Amino acid sequence: MDSSKRVIVNTLAQNIRSLLNIGLSLYSARIVLDALGESDYGIFSLVGGVIAMLGFVTNAMVVSTQRHLSFLYGQKDSNGVRAMFSTGLLLHICFGLLLVLAFVAAEPIVFQSGILKIEPSRLQMANLIYYILIVSLFVSFVTAPYRALFIARENIVYISIVDVLDGILKLGLVFILYEISSDRLVAYALIVTSISLFNFAALAGYGKMKYQECCLIPKIFDMKMMKQMSNFAGWTIYSTGCIVGRTQGFAIVLNHFFGEIINSAYGIAMQVTGAVQYVAQSIQNAISPQIFKAEGTGDRTQMFAKAEIASKFSFLLMAIVVIPLVWEMPTILECWLKAVPDYATVFCQYVLIAALIDQLTIGLGIANQAIGKIRNYSLVINTTKILTLPIAWFCLLKGFPVISTMWCYLGMEILCTIIRVPFLKYTAGLSVSHFMAHVIVPVVLPVITLLVSCFLLTQYIQMEYRFIFTILVSVSLCIPVIWYSALGKNERRVVCEIINKKRYHEIIQ
Repeated sequence: MDSSKRVIVNTLAQNIRSLLNIGLSLYSARIVLDALGESDYGIFSLVGGVIAMLGFVTNAMVVSTQRHLSFLYGQKDSNGVRAMFSTGLLLHICFGLLLVLAFVAAEPIVFQSGILKIEPSRLQMANLIYYILIVSLFVSFVTAPYRALFIARENIVYISIVDVLDGILKLGLVFILYEISSDRLVAYALIVTSISLFNFAALAGYGKMKYQECCLIPKIFDMKMMKQMSNFAGWTIYSTGCIVGRTQGFAIVLNHFFGEIINSAYGIAMQVTGAVQYVAQSIQNAISPQIFKAEGTGDRTQMFAKAEIASKFSFLLMAIVVIPLVWEMPTILECWLKAVPDYATVFCQYVLIAALIDQLTIGLGIANQAIGKIRNYSLVINTTKILTLPIAWFCLLKGFPVISTMWCYLGMEILCTIIRVPFLKYTAGLSVSHFMAHVIVPVVLPVITLLVSCFLLTQYIQMEYRFIFTILVSVSLCIPVIWYSALGKNERRVVCEIINKKRYHEIIQ
């Protein structure tokens, strides 16, 4: 299967996976809440949240391993790929063990200092849950290089299958909780850990059978590669930490000035944004291995061309969702929440617009990862993102209204989006005119179509659940515009071939 077809197939696989898992996870959460009760469910969420704080570290490690594997695949260096995977696996094991030791050492601080407010009668049980989830975290760390291998191999379909089975297993196993008369909280923690083990077995086992570079025990160790991966992972963790820090830090800033009520509005905005962003993430996950491979072959022009495709398609996929949502946000929140917290609507609108603007040059961030020189990029771009916090704090300190924090949030996101273009021009030779012609210009007409159609529909149509009609009509009008104005001839040809494709055995290779 050629690269263009694979991108579309992988994107479809990820979107289907995400939709299924959202439904499965929402239903599972309801069953778990009913089986455990509010108190035990709250304990699990609280203790699990302490462990999950470092989830972004796992994602950063996956990105690091995937980048180096894809780069070597592009160079067709089979020996280098084996050495890189083995070294990466050893790095994940060592880093995972260090985290386990850190969490074990932190256990007295977490449970005996009063940081977590847990009833004394359930403190011992919460402590047991803590250790069980530490095991789950370690398993996730060891699984990460195998997941990175499948992404580098562009076998997104198999990963999607495993992720859907993960959701099905979780839903099926939580029903067992109703049959347990003893402490169900421990049983649920064991279920979560057992599913982590399933993911490891599914990826490691199939990888061992499918790919010769995949080894269950590290056989090759390369200190140079270890240092290279550690440096890359370190700056990737810094970048991801800045983004996570901004998200969580904003909640703290708002809480300090306005109390916990305002946090409900911000929390809703984060939920809505998180649900929408997977749309754009699917295309990025599908095309990033090809960007890395193109850089590995030394074809910088092809690498930037694929990065431009990632930016354009990520933006368009998100635009057809975000623009109608932003326009109809008041009605949607009223239908969803009934009692809408103050500022929830405007927070959702600003955060969604900021996320959409970020997609316009997101492919250049992937391109920078492919090049491998991420220190300066991390310091310039992601430090700018985290600077949103002190600026927002200063605005509120000077008596500006709460909406000023959203002006800061959106303004800094626009700044980061713009900075990526000259940064890649001067560090990697990006052609600004080519980027403008192939990314910015093609998306203008679809955006205008969405804006005009949403405006007209909301101005002249008044009906119950109008937002459904607005979304369907605006998207229906925009898709033909995207087809003829935003897609090139080759891109339209590939889409047609995928739609008419009859040989499905090529999907999983």
